[in-house]
This record gives sequence, C-alpha cells and structure tokens, in this order.
Amino acid sequence: MKFHWKVLLWMLAGVIAGMVMQATLAAPAWTGASWVEVEGGIVLTSTGGPTKKIAKGTEVVAAIRGRGSIDEKKVEIGSGADFERVLEGAENGEMLWLQTSDSQFLPVALAMDPTSPRAKWLSPFDFIADIFMALLKMLIVPIILTSIITGVTSVGQMADLRRMGIKTATYYVGTSLLAILMGQTLVNMIRPGDGATLGLMHLDSDALAPEASFIDVLKRMIPQNIFEAFGSNSAMLQVIFFALLFGFFITQAPSPHRERMTQFFESAFEVMLKMAQGVLALLPYGVFALMIRVVAKTGFVAFEPLLVYMGTVTLALVLHSCVTLPLILKFVGGISPVRWFKAVSPALMTAFSTSSSSMTLPVTMETVEKRGKVSNKVTSFTLPLGATINMDGTALYECIGVIFLAQYYASSSDFVLTLGMQGMIVLMALLASIGAAGIPSAGLVMMLTILAALGLPLEGAALLLAVDRPLDMLRTVVNVWSDSCASAVIARTEGEIGPTLTGESE
Repeated sequence: MKFHWKVLLWMLAGVIAGMVMQATLAAPAWTGASWVEVEGGIVLTSTGGPTKKIAKGTEVVAAIRGRGSIDEKKVEIGSGADFERVLEGAENGEMLWLQTSDSQFLPVALAMDPTSPRAKWLSPFDFIADIFMALLKMLIVPIILTSIITGVTSVGQMADLRRMGIKTATYYVGTSLLAILMGQTLVNMIRPGDGATLGLMHLDSDALAPEASFIDVLKRMIPQNIFEAFGSNSAMLQVIFFALLFGFFITQAPSPHRERMTQFFESAFEVMLKMAQGVLALLPYGVFALMIRVVAKTGFVAFEPLLVYMGTVTLALVLHSCVTLPLILKFVGGISPVRWFKAVSPALMTAFSTSSSSMTLPVTMETVEKRGKVSNKVTSFTLPLGATINMDGTALYECIGVIFLAQYYASSSDFVLTLGMQGMIVLMALLASIGAAGIPSAGLVMMLTILAALGLPLEGAALLLAVDRPLDMLRTVVNVWSDSCASAVIARTEGEIGPTLTGESE
C-alpha cells in the first residue's frame, strides 16, 4: 500500500475512534481551579492546569464565551453555581474569558477533566502521541546542523562553476524568498489563527520568549557556548548561525581537510536522513494517536480553523506556482510556461505521488533532459542541488504554519507577534528550507525549529499533522516545479536553445 494512503487510512481510523469516545464517554470541561463564593462573585483559591497563570485570590464577576465574536455571551457570576452552569455549557478546547472585579479579562483555555472516563481511556494514546513528538524533537538539532553545513559546502563548491553557480544560487534564494513573502502576505490577510479553537493548552507567560527587536534577535544568534546551544531546541538560531559559519569555513580550508570534512558531514546528513525516514515511518501511528486525542477532546471544532489554514496554504502554493514561477519563465527565460509544464508533467505527477523531491530526482532529470531538451551539463548541476536546497513550497508552508500558530497564541495569551518576529520567521523559513530534507513530511521537522526559536510550544505543530499529508503532496509538486524552472531559465541564459524552450514543435 502506498505510504500516503496508509497515513490517510490511519488518520480516518483515529477520527472514527475519537468520535466513538466523544459519543460514549463523559468528559466535562475543566478549568483546573477551585473557588469560594463571595458577595457578587467568586474568588479563586487554587489554580492549575489551564488556569495556572491566573493568580490565587482573583475575584471573578463574569464569564464571557466567544469574546469579540458575534456569538459572544456574557454571564454574570454571582455564585459558584453560576460558574458551574457556564462550564456545563462549554466545550473542551474553548477559550473562556474571566472578568475580574477591576474589569480585567483573563483568558482560560478549557481542558478535559483529567479524572473523567474519557481522559482515562485517552491516556495510552496521549502516551503514543507524546513519544512520537519526542522522536521528532530528537531530530531537530542534528538534522539542522548536518543539512545546513552540507548545503553550504555544496553551494561553496559552486565557485568552481562561477557564472552558472551564481545564477543558480540567485534563482534558488530569490524564488524561495518570493514564496515565503507570498505566504506571509496571505496568512496576514486571511488570519486563520485569530480566535481559533485548536484545543491546545493555554500558553504560559513564563514560557514566552522575551520581546525583542529584529536587531536583538540578530545579536542573540551568536552563541557564547555552541555546546549549550546543541543541548536546547530553543537555541536554534544559534545552531543555524554556527552551521552557516562552519560550512563556509570548510570551503575555505585547504586540502585534504576540506574534502574530509565535507565527506564527513555529507555522510552524517545521509545517516540523519535515514533516521528521519525511520521516525517518519511511524507517522501513520502518530497521526492515529493525535487524531484520537484531538477529536475525543474537542470534536470537529478544531478542524474548522485547520480548513481555513489549509485553504491559505493551498492558495499561496497555487499563486506561487501559477503566477510567480511562470512570470520568471516568461520574462527571464523567454519560455512558454504552458509548454514547459507539459514537458515536465511526468516529474510533477511523480512528486505528487511520492511527496519526495529526492525520490523524484531521477524522473525530473530524465524529463527535463529528454522532454525539455536541456543539456546534461545544466541538469546535472541545477537539479541535484535544487533537490537539496531549493524548497519553495516547503518554505512557504513553514512560514504560514508558524504564523498561523503564532496568531492562535496571540489571540489567547500574552504572546505578541511583532514585526521583528515576522522578519525572523521569514529568515528562518528561508534557512530551514535550504536545510530541509527531500523526504515526506520533512517540513514538519523544520517547522519545529522555527517554533522553538520563537519560544512557542512545539505541540502546536503536531496538530497540523492532521492536514499535513495532502499539503505535503502539493508543496512537493511546487518544489519540483521550481527546480525544473531553474534548469530551463539557467539553460536559456547559458545560450541553450531547445525545441521546448523556444516553443518550436518537437
């Protein structure tokens, strides 16, 4: 059975199992707090779980559901019974706003009562989902380090090819940046994360990354102790900075050290790819556990914003592949986008079915050479390099996914998504896409890197696994389409004239 069909079947099984649990097992909404009645309201005497950031002794006079929306409902709290009635009408995963006596509004993400029957049945699936997430986190530092060093050393070797190397590097960085900016623009216009109900735990203010300008972020990129940075997923900016420098100075080292270090990190990267493939082979079972957890806790309410998120990513991918890249083909390469699409369509179909740029590479090279009439000199250089460092679709997806989750946390906590942070997301999405492995769902691992740098919980990315498979197939098509366009444009600027490039009949 094809891997993506296996993932979809296990996903469906998880949804069905979650629906059965939700229909048959009780699980009332829970704030994690206890209280005593006072005149005109209640006072919290203990807090925990979703309300752990709210101080004890807080006086609550009203509760608001759906704050800021057309469904907003305010309930005056005059006794503990009033608050109980609010909870009875609430659902797990909803955001409840508590109004204090001094007109402050405190957000509380409602969770499932941990003593309920459904919570007890869910505990083994929570364990499986947590183990799967831990395995993904384990990959972050080593795969980022080896992939970026390998990518930089590959780019460094382009100096031997001078003109073609500069053109290719400019194209790959330029199109990836255009894709990221496309995604950033759309996600800020559509804002799918604002007010979303995702069923994620409320963000603790103590876990937030300190607010900083873009200049401060750049300062923090330089590690004082690189081995401490290796030991923390939240120090990914420092790891990336070190990997870029280390890769560059490998290219400056004399022989035989340059070759030895290059081969060492290429071998290490290949081992990490095998390890990533081994972990991602568990994806169907991880998705199964995650789907049970999401559906059993919040029903389908979490899927509504995810559908908007999916639409945002799909729209950005379509605009980049059908507008941005064709314009580059037409006005930079003088090539008919329609004819080029027809020429490379076998490679695009392979990319869609495999979700892997690396696995599609042999088909891409054969298609571009035989049907596109591009010389082997150009394809043997641009396409393998593109399958390693040119990931337009992945970069776009990572940017939208991180900003989507940041919007969610910004609308439900003290987190503030500043312009400087958005600039850091763009930069890191570009760097992470260069280091992204050309294997299915590798973009998810890179997204964890950016979330960690922002100080946001990595569990948010796990929820996006619910809709990752179809998006993975689409963004791989965009990655391969961009690689093929690079070969065509570089070939044309190198003076090659083939039938497909000129629009002549084959």
